[in-house]
Amino acid sequence: MLDRRWRKGVEQGLGPIGDRLRRLGITADALTVFGLACSVATAVLIASGHFIWALVALIVAGVSDLLDGSIARGSGQASPRGAFFDSVSDRASDALLFGGVAWHLAARSSYLPILAFAVAACSMLISYERARAESLGLDARGGLMERAERFVLLGIALAFPVLVPMLWLMLALTGFTAIQRFVHVYRLAARPPQTTPPRLRGVERPPTPLRSWWMARRVEGQRPRSRPRSERRGARP
Repeated sequence: MLDRRWRKGVEQGLGPIGDRLRRLGITADALTVFGLACSVATAVLIASGHFIWALVALIVAGVSDLLDGSIARGSGQASPRGAFFDSVSDRASDALLFGGVAWHLAARSSYLPILAFAVAACSMLISYERARAESLGLDARGGLMERAERFVLLGIALAFPVLVPMLWLMLALTGFTAIQRFVHVYRLAARPPQTTPPRLRGVERPPTPLRSWWMARRVEGQRPRSRPRSERRGARP
């Protein structure tokens, strides 16, 4: 939801920063690696209970995730290779963050880590649904709880002592989004495939090799044969 409404505007606002980093020689892949390192630091800080510093590291990781795309597009380095690397890094970042949450909750209860892993599993399912739908040529973007919303709710949970209630809320919303995307893609996939548009009147199809050979034979057969020499005008017997 936030990706469609706010991501483009936020990327435009951060555009000057991306231009400055690009002039300094920082590549999009390097920024992606930096964002992943920030996610590792965030997970460690969450696991150790340093929520304020974890919030700062989470914000830096989120800004890095926004800037790497703008740097790639601005420098003309956008490619399927970079998009694949960025997508895999995002999934690894999500797993690290919720792994840190689960580690922290393990000291409070043996059941609470399952809550964090359930949120992570639903998040991975949402990402897989989009990737699989796009591989089939279908659009699965949108939804109530995407990656940007998970970052915002996790940041609120770190800023205030509401980690467990926020995880329950995230589980409900991510589960709803997974079902929402499944229904959306399932309906799109049920539509009949588009047929080839009818040939316009007056527009000839390109001739096939067999048709070209046959037309050449017909033209050759219609040519008038030369008269015998004895029948030509003025020919001597």
